[in-house]
Amino acid sequence: MTVIVDLAEWQKCRNDVGDRSVGFVPTMGALHDGHCSLIRRSAAENDVTVVSIFVNATQFNDAADLENYPRRLEEDAQRAVQAGADRVLAPEHDAIYADGYGYRVTESSLSRHMEGSHRPGHFDGVLTVVLKLFGLVRPDRAYFGEKDYQQLLLIRGMVEAFFLPVEIVPCPTVRDADGLALSSRNARLSPEARARAARFPELMAAGGDSRWVGEQLTSSGFEVDYVVDSDGRRFGAVVIDGVRLIDNISLLPDKD
Repeated sequence: MTVIVDLAEWQKCRNDVGDRSVGFVPTMGALHDGHCSLIRRSAAENDVTVVSIFVNATQFNDAADLENYPRRLEEDAQRAVQAGADRVLAPEHDAIYADGYGYRVTESSLSRHMEGSHRPGHFDGVLTVVLKLFGLVRPDRAYFGEKDYQQLLLIRGMVEAFFLPVEIVPCPTVRDADGLALSSRNARLSPEARARAARFPELMAAGGDSRWVGEQLTSSGFEVDYVVDSDGRRFGAVVIDGVRLIDNISLLPDKD
């Protein structure tokens, strides 16, 4: 399978798919088992699965964070195919942003809180690139992990607001054995910080109110950006060892 970089080549490839159903998993690379779970689900539910690998510069508000983001296209493409991808789209920045980011999508409510308040412009970049990728891939279904739950809500809202013909499929957060949500950023933690990071999901699920959780995280050595309870979920973002981690859990009782 060939990784497709050129957008004209991609358009031909997409047209060749014809009327077969298309599932789409957008990623920024650095694939882990969480991404692979999305790809496997898409492959099970669609005729063709497309994975994009694109480090989207417009969603980074920290230049150092963008510079340090892992880029391993060949390895990621192989892993995507092993998980069930039929096509891998890996466009260049200048092709995606030929307009110089002159046109962008802005949401004026939810995007201003939590991640939005700590990462100015982040969700503008996310929504804009997802809209562009939807236009290129033309998927029937697109798969997003619940770890980035605020992002999931915003993308679903954008699809509804612009009447986009794509079903947004939420997928459960995949966690390591100690409960830490899988993330490309976890690889940047030192062994000692990685061991301590398991305290984050443990405290998020420990009960008590959000203020108590924040205090306990601070006492455990985390720099706390926020812990917020909203609409039956608890959202949190912390920094440890210079690495920023996010998570969320449901506060609603299980439907057994």
